[in-house]
Amino acid sequence: MNKTGSGDTEKLNQKRSRRDRVWLRILYNMLTIVVGAALASIGLEIFLIPNNIIDGGIVGISIMASYLSGIPIAVFLILLNLPFLYWGYRQIGKTFALSTLFAVLCLSAGVSLLHTAPCVTDDYILAALFGGVILGSGVGLIIRSGGSLDGTEIIAIIFDRKSSFTVGEIVMFFNLFILSGAGIVFGWENAMYSLLAYFVAFKMIDITIDGLNETKGVLIFSEYYEEISKAIRNRLGREYTIFECKGDMEKACTIFVVVTRLEIAKLKLIVSGFDRNALIAITDIEIEGKRFRKKPIH
Repeated sequence: MNKTGSGDTEKLNQKRSRRDRVWLRILYNMLTIVVGAALASIGLEIFLIPNNIIDGGIVGISIMASYLSGIPIAVFLILLNLPFLYWGYRQIGKTFALSTLFAVLCLSAGVSLLHTAPCVTDDYILAALFGGVILGSGVGLIIRSGGSLDGTEIIAIIFDRKSSFTVGEIVMFFNLFILSGAGIVFGWENAMYSLLAYFVAFKMIDITIDGLNETKGVLIFSEYYEEISKAIRNRLGREYTIFECKGDMEKACTIFVVVTRLEIAKLKLIVSGFDRNALIAITDIEIEGKRFRKKPIH
C-alpha cells in the first residue's frame, strides 16, 4: 500500500509540475506580447504615423483610415482585425486566435496612450529606418509568442495550405496594394518611405524570430567521418550523430550536427581539411530544449 501511495503521489507531483510549466509558459508569452506591442506602438506613434509613413497589412490600412476619417487608429485596428480573428479561430486554432486578439488589444492600447507623445524626428529616412526597426522587433516578439498583429498574415497562412504560393508571397501581394494606397493618400514620396520602413520591419521580424545565432542542421556525407566528427567535437565543441549510408555510398557515413550560422564557415573549413569531395547539406531548423550547448574547446 505504501508503494501504491508513493506512486500516486509521484504521478500527482508530475502532473502539477507539468501544469505549472504550462502556466509559466503562458504567462511568459503574455508578457512577451505586451513588450512586443509596446515596441510596435513606439515605432508607429513616435516615428511612422507623425511622418505619414505606414506599415503594411491591417496596420497600414488602419493608419490611412484614421487619417481620412479622424477616428482613432485603435478603433480600426480592432474592428478590421475582428473578421480575420474569427477566421483564424476556425481555421488555425483557439490559442493562435486568443494570442492575436490579446496582441491587437495591447497594440490598440499602446497607440492610444502614445498618440499625444511628441515625434522624435521629422526626417523621413530616420523615421522609416528607426520606426521599421522598432516596429519589426515588436512584431517579431509577438510572432515568437504565437500571436500576430495582422489579419493579412492569417489569410496568407490559410491560403498557403490551399495554393502553391508561400505565406511571404501572399503577404507581399496584399501589401503592394496597401502601399500603393499610401501613395494616393499621402503622396508617392511617402509611399516610397513606407516601402523602406516595411522592408526594414520585415527584416527585423526575421532577426527577432530567428535570432542572430540562427541554428542550422548540417548533414555531411564522407568516408572520413571518424576524423571529421572528432574535429567537430574538438574544434567546434558540438556533439553529433552518425548514420550509416546505403547504396553507392556504403563506405561513407552521414554526420548530423547542429550549429549556428556563425559557425558554418569554420565547419566547412574543418570538413574540407579531411575531405574536399565531401557532400554538405545545410538547412534551417528550430531548436527546442536545452541540449544544444557548446562544450569547452581545448
